Amino acid sequence: MTDLSKYRNIGIFAHVDAGKTTSTERILKLTGKIHKIGDTHDGSTTTDFMEQEAERGITIQSAATTCFWDDHRLNIIDTPGHVDFTIEVYRSLKVLDGGIGVFCGSGGVEPQSETNWRYADESHVSRLIFVNKLDRMGADFYRVVDQVENVLGATPLVMTLPIGIEEDFVGVVDVLSQKAYVWDESGQPENYEVQDIPADLVDKAAEYREMLIETALEQDEELMMAYLEEGEEPSLEDIKRCIRKGTRDLAFFPTYCGSAYKNKGIQLILDAVVDYLPAPTEVDPQPLTDKETGEPTGEVATVSAEEPLRALAFKIMDDRFGALTFIRVYSGTLKKGDTILNSATGKTERIGRMVEMHADERNEIDSAQAGDIIAVVGMKNVQTGHTLCDPKNECTLEPMIFPDPVISIAVKPKDKGGSEKMGIAIGKMVAEDPSFQVETDEETGETVLKGMGELHLDIKVDILKRTYGVELEVGAPQVAYRETITQAVEDSYTHKKQSGGSGQFAKIDYRIKPGEPNSGFTFSSTVVGGNVPKEFWPAVEKGFGGMMETGVLAGFPTLDVEVELFDGGFHAVDSSAIAYEIAAKGAFRQSMPKAGAQLLEPIMHVDVFTPEDHVGDVIGDLNRRRGMIKDQQAGTTGVRIKADVPLSEMFGYIGTLRTMTSGRGQFSMEFSHYTACPANVAEEVIAAVKERNEKK
Repeated sequence: MTDLSKYRNIGIFAHVDAGKTTSTERILKLTGKIHKIGDTHDGSTTTDFMEQEAERGITIQSAATTCFWDDHRLNIIDTPGHVDFTIEVYRSLKVLDGGIGVFCGSGGVEPQSETNWRYADESHVSRLIFVNKLDRMGADFYRVVDQVENVLGATPLVMTLPIGIEEDFVGVVDVLSQKAYVWDESGQPENYEVQDIPADLVDKAAEYREMLIETALEQDEELMMAYLEEGEEPSLEDIKRCIRKGTRDLAFFPTYCGSAYKNKGIQLILDAVVDYLPAPTEVDPQPLTDKETGEPTGEVATVSAEEPLRALAFKIMDDRFGALTFIRVYSGTLKKGDTILNSATGKTERIGRMVEMHADERNEIDSAQAGDIIAVVGMKNVQTGHTLCDPKNECTLEPMIFPDPVISIAVKPKDKGGSEKMGIAIGKMVAEDPSFQVETDEETGETVLKGMGELHLDIKVDILKRTYGVELEVGAPQVAYRETITQAVEDSYTHKKQSGGSGQFAKIDYRIKPGEPNSGFTFSSTVVGGNVPKEFWPAVEKGFGGMMETGVLAGFPTLDVEVELFDGGFHAVDSSAIAYEIAAKGAFRQSMPKAGAQLLEPIMHVDVFTPEDHVGDVIGDLNRRRGMIKDQQAGTTGVRIKADVPLSEMFGYIGTLRTMTSGRGQFSMEFSHYTACPANVAEEVIAAVKERNEKK
C-alpha cells in the first residue's frame, strides 16, 4: 500500500502537433522509465505504439504509463489532439486528478486546445500549462500567455520565463527562486546548469515574481494582509502552499515554458506536478448516482483504501494478449481473485490478471488501491462507463456521456468469408470506442459504420484491414441528417380492428407542435374524465416515440417535437395498450406531413489556419461551401478563420485546403448544431435517399 499523498494521476492534452507525445517521452526519460528517447517523426515513441500512430505521427488512442519522480508515483495518460478522437481526452479527464495543457509556442491556443480545456473545466481538473516549442520560428511565450487569458478566460500564473527565443532559446528563469536554468548543446535533458539570471531579464523576473506572489496570496487572507500592510514576504513554503491551493481550486494555472524536443524545461514541470497538482485525496470525490434515474444520491466515493470498492471502467482495449479493461479505483482495494459486482449489468466477475500499463507493455500486479489506474485482463461483460463495486455495497458512479456520431459509411467485406470475421472485429472495436457505432441497414443488409469524422472512420477501416485481416469495400460518406416540423397540428386518429372475438379499439385526439431546439421528443397528456385511461398514456408515448426514429421525409430521425394527448375514446373490452400504441404510430404517419416536415443538416464549427497571403482564397472557398464566417484572428505565422459550415460540404476539405495554401494550411472541425436545410439541398438529399431505396 502506498501513501496516497504521493500519488499524481495526470493527463497530457493539447491541440494536434503541440508536442504532447514528445513531452511524455521526455518525462519518461527523466524519470528513468526509458533509456532512449523516441521520436514522433520516425514513429518510435513509447506511447504512440499503434501502427497507424507511428505512420501518421499522430496520437489516436490514449496510452497509460507509470513513473516516479521525487518519491512520488505519477500515473500519466497521453491523449490524442485530433478532434476526431476527443472522446479519448474526455474519458481520460473523467478519471484524472490533474493535467498538463501543452500549447505550441508559435501556434498558441489552437482550436482543439479550447475544446480540451472546456472538457477539463467541466471535469474540474486542475492543470499546469506548458508553452512548448519555444525554439520554433515565430514562437512568442508572452503572446501565448495573453491568449490563455483572452481566449480561454483562464488566469495563467507565470512560473518560468524564457531565456532567448527561436534558435537562441537556451533555458528558463525560475521566477520563484530567481535562478536561471541553462541547458548545454549536448541535447540531453539532464545536462543543465543553475546560474544567475541574465542581466537583461533581472527586472522582468523581479516584476513577474511580484505578480506571482500577489496572485498566490489571494488564497490566504492573513498572508496577503501581512504582505500588503507590513511588506512582509511569506516563506517559500507558504507561497507554494497558496499556489497548490489556487491550482486545486482552478483559481489559476501555473504556467511553464520550454522545448520538449530540445529537452529544455521538463524538470521544472515534473517538480510542479509534485508540488502543485492534487493527490487523489485532495480532489472532490466522485458522486454516486441513482442507477435508474442517473441523479446524484448525495453520497460520494471517498478516496480511501479502507472504504468498500468503487471503481470505474473508463476504457477497453483489445490487444495481442486479449481484452484489457482500464479501471480507475476510487475507493477500497482490489485483489487478484476477488469477486466484484458490475452494477450496470447486475453480474459478478472474478478478477484474474491485473496489470500496470506502460503503453503496450504490462507489469503483473496482485492488488490495487484507491487512487490507482490499472488494467484487468479478460473481463467479460464490462463496457466503458460501467461501475465495478463490492457485491455487498452496490453503487453506481456518475456515468460517462459520449457524443453522437455525425458521419457514416456503408461497408461490405470483399470476400464472402470476411463477414463473420468483420462482425467479431467490429464488436471488439465498438466496445473499445463508444463514439464509433455500427448498425445494419435492414433493407439492404449493408453494414453502416458511424463516427466523428473522416479520419476517425478511415483509421477504423485501416485497423479492420491490418489488425483483423478484413478487406472492405467502402461506400461514399453519408451525413447524419435529421428531420423536424415547423407547424402545429391538431388531429384525431382512431384505430379499429374486428376479426371475430375481442377486437382492437383506440381513439386519440392530440396536438403536435415544434419543440424547443435540442429538446428531442417530449410527450404530455392533459386528458380528463378518463376518455383515455391513464394506464394507456405510456403506450401512446411509446408509439409516437418509436416513430421518431424514422421521419416522413427521408427516414431520418425526427428532432424537437412536442406531442400533447388531450382527448380520445376507449372501449371497455377492445381497448388495450397495444391498440393505443398502434393508434399513435398511425397518428404520426397521418399528421407529420401536415406539420410542415423539414430536413435539418449538421453544422460544423470549423477552425482554419492559413498563411496570410491565402486568406482571400480560403474565405472564398468557405463561402462557396455555404459557410458563415464568424471570426478572423491574425497571428504571427498566419490567420485563424472560424466559420460554421454544413458537414455535407466539408468532405475532402483537407485536400482542397492544402492545394490552396501550398500545403501550409490546417483545419479542425467539431459538431456545433443542427439547422434547417435550404430547399434545393433538401430536395437533392430526399431524391438521393429515394433513389437508394429504389435500388434496394
